[in-house]
Amino acid sequence: MCYSNKDRLIVRGGKKLKGEIKVQTSKNATLPIMSASLLADGKVYLKDCPDIIDVENMVKILAKLGADIKQIGDDYLIDSSKIMDACLDYELCKTMRSSIFLLGSILARFKSICLTFPGGCKIGKRPIDIHIQAFRRLNVKVTELDDFVFFNATKARAGKIRLKLPSVGATENIVQFASTLKGKTIIYNSAREPEVVDLCNFLNKMGAKIYGAGTKKITIIGVEKLKGVEYKPITDRIVLGTLLVATAICGGIIRLIDGNYDQNKKLIEILSLMGCQINIKNDIITLSRDIPLRSIPKIRTGYYPQFPTDLQSIILVLSCVAKGRTKIDEKIFENRFLIVNELKKMGAKIDLIDNHTAIVNGVDNLKASNLKAFDLRGGASLVLAGLVAQGETIIDNVHYIDRGYCHIEKMLKSLGADIERI
Repeated sequence: MCYSNKDRLIVRGGKKLKGEIKVQTSKNATLPIMSASLLADGKVYLKDCPDIIDVENMVKILAKLGADIKQIGDDYLIDSSKIMDACLDYELCKTMRSSIFLLGSILARFKSICLTFPGGCKIGKRPIDIHIQAFRRLNVKVTELDDFVFFNATKARAGKIRLKLPSVGATENIVQFASTLKGKTIIYNSAREPEVVDLCNFLNKMGAKIYGAGTKKITIIGVEKLKGVEYKPITDRIVLGTLLVATAICGGIIRLIDGNYDQNKKLIEILSLMGCQINIKNDIITLSRDIPLRSIPKIRTGYYPQFPTDLQSIILVLSCVAKGRTKIDEKIFENRFLIVNELKKMGAKIDLIDNHTAIVNGVDNLKASNLKAFDLRGGASLVLAGLVAQGETIIDNVHYIDRGYCHIEKMLKSLGADIERI
């Protein structure tokens, strides 16, 4: 990845999408797995990692810690045996929310860590209080300062944790930490996302004893050490969803390789109701749309297996060009509607009731405009709006999109979109 923060995307709308594409590996699975590689007593070989800014930054953070990392094409060989302490690069950590995943693995290995509050997209409050409460339940001493939080696990012990929310980050941190903590740790109300399951599968392959991943109760039996392994993280269900919605918006037909119906069931149900034809065969998902889109009355985000918040802005754009009225309730973050004013520039009819609810009345066409991305998923949504708009749309702040999408312009261009990066 060698893009600049000053890059822009130019999108000329009106082209139907057609073709076959392999879905990239999941950002939200790869990052915590990279973190968990610090626990290995041996080398970890991660296959087919996505070429995105967040992975690039995680590699930099691990290298700054002292890990020996070799990139072989899209694969990474990680040897963390020479890391001597847990001195994190705070400036790098501020660039991405996913640096929080390092908490569990570093604390397990070095027994203490001073963590800056992580950065990332400005989509609303993303407090780490759930993490702090969970670690305190395991007798970890936590000291909160203005900009930093200090964790000391020298007296940590296994125990039972009940999360007030099924937080993905907190679940993944505790799973990493407890993997080598003597005794039995149980997480109640644990996150059930596929990325959590993938992390647990990775740790189990390393020799961990984790049971119940994908359910509301995860049990971890601590082991003395974990071994190095070779592993390929799961494909990215959010990128897959973005491509499905892009084809729904533009019309045409697309075949997605390495798709997973179960992980994308809610979205596929919605797209079918809106007029798309979808066929599932093994790991191939085919979507076509050649009739006008029709809206559905209500879409509500929630924790997995409900409709994902990461696809909310994507489905918002689709609703903008569907016939009828849709109410969208965002139940996870309070700033997921940052793109509404940008879409209104394009002629979209959206009324914000509050930070969590939008009413969308579909229009026949969107018109091109100059737009700015404010976050990762919202930025990708603006690209989709540009694909269907009349004229030439210019999108700034593309670096947000590059955090999670591997060369989005090449991906869409291979399907027939008229898009370029300048």
